[in-house]
Amino acid sequence: MPFYDLRCKKCSEEFNIMAKMSDRESNTIKCPACGSNELETVFKSVNIVHSKKAEAGDCPHAHTCGGCCNH
Repeated sequence: MPFYDLRCKKCSEEFNIMAKMSDRESNTIKCPACGSNELETVFKSVNIVHSKKAEAGDCPHAHTCGGCCNH
């Protein structure tokens, strides 16, 4: 089951919950503060960690691919 970062449209409570995709799609997830099911997704920044496959100078796209595109 995936985790969702959600915000209640009624009380603005933000929370993270693990739920079935079907629960999210059918609006059965409830706000823990007020019980409303009027929720919106909150997008947060994601940190991606990758291994360095080549020297940064070897790949002209290293800033986006991490040097792994074999250019």
